[in-house]
Amino acid sequence: MGPDIASQTAEPAHLQLGWSRGLSLTARILAVNLFVLALLGAGLFFLDSYRVRLIAERENAARVQASFLVSSLPLIAPEKRDDYIAKFGQLNLSRIRVYDQDGTKILDSFAGREPTYVFRDPDSEPWPKIAARWIDVLFDFLVGAAKLERYVEPAEDIPSAWPEIRAATPSNAASKVSFAPDLTHMISAASTARDRSLTVLTTANERDIRLFVRAERFNVGMFFLFTLGIGVLLSVFLARTIVRPLRHLARAAVKVRLGRAQEVTVPRLPSRRDEIGMLARALSDMSIALRQRIDATEAFAADVAHEIKNPLASLRSALDGAERIEDPQLRKQLMDVAKADVQRMDRLISDISDASRVDSQLAKAKFEPIDLGDMIEQLLQAREDRGSDKDVNIAFARPRRNITTVMGEDVRLERMLTNLIDNAVSFSPPGAVVEISATLAEEDVIIRISDEGPGVPPQDREAIFRRFHSERPATENFGKHSGLGLAIARTIIEGHHGRIGVRDRVDGKGGACFEIALPCAAAATRP
Repeated sequence: MGPDIASQTAEPAHLQLGWSRGLSLTARILAVNLFVLALLGAGLFFLDSYRVRLIAERENAARVQASFLVSSLPLIAPEKRDDYIAKFGQLNLSRIRVYDQDGTKILDSFAGREPTYVFRDPDSEPWPKIAARWIDVLFDFLVGAAKLERYVEPAEDIPSAWPEIRAATPSNAASKVSFAPDLTHMISAASTARDRSLTVLTTANERDIRLFVRAERFNVGMFFLFTLGIGVLLSVFLARTIVRPLRHLARAAVKVRLGRAQEVTVPRLPSRRDEIGMLARALSDMSIALRQRIDATEAFAADVAHEIKNPLASLRSALDGAERIEDPQLRKQLMDVAKADVQRMDRLISDISDASRVDSQLAKAKFEPIDLGDMIEQLLQAREDRGSDKDVNIAFARPRRNITTVMGEDVRLERMLTNLIDNAVSFSPPGAVVEISATLAEEDVIIRISDEGPGVPPQDREAIFRRFHSERPATENFGKHSGLGLAIARTIIEGHHGRIGVRDRVDGKGGACFEIALPCAAAATRP
């Protein structure tokens, strides 16, 4: 369907979507929502900072414990020190080693007692544990976690074999983090006495660090998956509520453009009160107006063809007869008929051209304040100078200046007044008076043009404004009018947001009264 609705004009810069222009609306909605959810999923990686802080706290606690033991052991009787460190290790789930100044290990909380931690063989663990460990490795890689050494008991348990002890000083304890065989954290800390008579080394398998991080990661991951599912469902729902009606509207618009159906029904979506509903109703109204315009254009074209055929047929007959007739008098009569037909066609084509352009020209015209009283006065003066009205008198009740000011396009308004005055004069008998008045009534300027002709029957008062409708006086030569004058006048009036109608004269005399109502300038410019 894309090529059918592609625009041939350049897309405005502020509406261009760059790289996403090839994506469907559904894909864009889903991508935006998933991007927001991805930001939430990124919280999984921030768990690394939680782990780092937790390890740092455990290291600090291990150093404090080691320093405490170095300070407290001299205060304990030598025979009670073994039980003291054993209880201390059981309480803190750690192993405590004590070395003398010669580097000999004199105390070990694991000696002869059940150890507080036991290393687990990773190969003998069930598959969930193995999968969890691989997930740990993957996240460590993704977040760029520091690589830790594997914890290995030295072959000879002496102070120099432990980097922590080598790094410790009497004033500062030292610590180290490493991995147990199952990739849980081992935290060791060493502290030495001021006189270096004692050195304490604590080691602990802090398995709960991994457990805490895994639990938080699981909670965040489950919440992310839950919100991901909700987000996808909401995205699909939102896309369906937006994309489906838009797709229906686009298909209807394509049908209207292709013109393959006589009547295309654009869904109006009356139940929707959002922008989609507004768009649907606007497109429906536009398609109806377009169909009416097309029908009017087709009818106008048919009427034009019909109206032109009559003078063409008369012209052809006159020319054919002029070729065969040798009598100069008859030939002159036929040539006069041909000239009249040419003039009639010229007048008809000019009026047709004017009628076909008036709508578009008014849509682009810039309206300015126009005093209709001045315009009518100048128009009547020009008609008097030309002698256009012959034996018909025109009476105009001139209003005060600026009372009958409207917003409009002067050339078109003058054409409208000329057509209406010409119509009134043509139907008025010799010696009759055409009365013109212009008054202000509330927010409208009312113009009345009354003649003393035969009047307009009620059943014809709408038909006279149709194109090519022509009921002329019996005394008027055939073909003098095209039947477009009143139609053009009505189009101009409606283009100025006014209205026109015909009725009997208000004074009870015979004849017709054409009444035009145009918004006054103050009302036309009011927001």
